[in-house]
Amino acid sequence: MLKKRPVVVVTRKLPEVVESRMCELFDTRLNETDRPFTQSDMIEALQTADVLVPTVTDRIDSTILSQAGDRIKLISNFGNGTDNIDVTAANDLGITVTNTPNVLTEDTADMTMALILAVPRRLSAGIKALENGEFTGWSPTWMLGHRIWGKRLGIIGMGRIGQAVARRAKAFGMSIHYHNRRPAAPAIEAELEATYWESLDQMLARMDVISIHCPHTPGTFHLLSARRLKLLKKGAYVVNTARGEVINEQALVALLEEGHLAGAALDVFENEPAVNPKLMAMENVLVVPHLGSATIEGRIEMGEKVIINIRTWMDGHRPPDRVLTSMM
Repeated sequence: MLKKRPVVVVTRKLPEVVESRMCELFDTRLNETDRPFTQSDMIEALQTADVLVPTVTDRIDSTILSQAGDRIKLISNFGNGTDNIDVTAANDLGITVTNTPNVLTEDTADMTMALILAVPRRLSAGIKALENGEFTGWSPTWMLGHRIWGKRLGIIGMGRIGQAVARRAKAFGMSIHYHNRRPAAPAIEAELEATYWESLDQMLARMDVISIHCPHTPGTFHLLSARRLKLLKKGAYVVNTARGEVINEQALVALLEEGHLAGAALDVFENEPAVNPKLMAMENVLVVPHLGSATIEGRIEMGEKVIINIRTWMDGHRPPDRVLTSMM
């Protein structure tokens, strides 16, 4: 058990209620400016803190960890994914890593469903037409999109978020299909009336909409490669609220330019925060700035999980959200 309040360094600005509670419980060093930490900032924090609270955009690799001091014992990530942290290297140094799982499922699923609805119905293009003064009144042939009722949705990654998306999509009359490392439980498949595809290639060739919900790992980098993107049926849509690195973005742009794909909706990008300007300019592409988990409720719940992990560690117990394997 830690007898004194630990020094906790927070790398980005968090919701005020979370910061206030952390200051009550710990010797907390906040980032009032919300300026992203530089590499030297991160190394300094790792040399002076007992606990580091980074976010998913803070890259903490083995090179940075090798310069950590003896004091740092816990990295409590403010986020579900840990592909920003070399967990193995941290564990080798005796540093525990935690995350905030099972908080953002419904928020991300809501955003995904919004994107699935928005792109086929050309909402982004319609808004731009209004802003540009192009709307002159209703016309039976103007700004036509596609209905999603009866369309096939192919979900890549049938974890909690994938299942939450499937429930929403089923309510909108979509046929649910999925690819995963292993089939979902029979009860889940029955509830969602979902079809499992062992072959990702075969599923891609038959879907109207593809929605990505797998983590970024070495095995999923460019999972949707140029070859696989070409398998998609002409007129299909691609939606990504997972990680940008899962898609070969240049290949996606090429197929959109060729007219092979009907459109795409992206909340994440391969070189985030940089966004390919070609994607920004396309009328059939909706891009949003990583908003999948951006709800007040979700951010506060994430902060509460961080606090619980730190307090459990202070009491000498194993934090409930400890991460044991690296996803880098």
